[in-house]
Amino acid sequence: MAELVERYAGVSLVSRGDAFGTLARSIVGQQISVKAADAVWGRFAAQIGEVTPGRVIQLGEGGLEGCGLSRRKIEYLNDLAGHFVGGRLDPPAWTHLDDEAIIAELTAVRGIGRWTAEMFLIFHQLRPDIFPLDDIGLQRAVGERYFAGEKQSRRALAEFGERWRPWRSVATWYLWRSLDPVPVEY
Repeated sequence: MAELVERYAGVSLVSRGDAFGTLARSIVGQQISVKAADAVWGRFAAQIGEVTPGRVIQLGEGGLEGCGLSRRKIEYLNDLAGHFVGGRLDPPAWTHLDDEAIIAELTAVRGIGRWTAEMFLIFHQLRPDIFPLDDIGLQRAVGERYFAGEKQSRRALAEFGERWRPWRSVATWYLWRSLDPVPVEY
């Protein structure tokens, strides 16, 4: 880990600062390449103008068609917007909640699972101790750097990750860098 920290000195996690935009971007990018996600996001943002929950609600599902989003992702974005507008997601309150409580709130939104919630905690909330066990990049990086390329079980990965507590988000970020030096942003 020390070698990775030295190699990527001066680069760090940065939050975009917009909870709705970060979550919407994560939904848009699900199950497609980063390049495709960027293209669809660009068309989506251009089509709706200001990316806000109110604007998504105002346009409705029909207003989001034609920018490359699947029907399902359009439903997910409308559900996300509804959670924000209805007050069921309240970002200022999250400063007082622990990680699991935020994950529970986020996974109540259609289209947001644990992995997406964990990415949000890492990239938006900048929570220091998230260790996304289901992340393929993390699994691969730990296997390559510490286990001669062998994938570890979820339990073994969790136990191994304890060495980095309370900074497992930071360790994860550096492990991702070992696979791809270009930082991912959400």
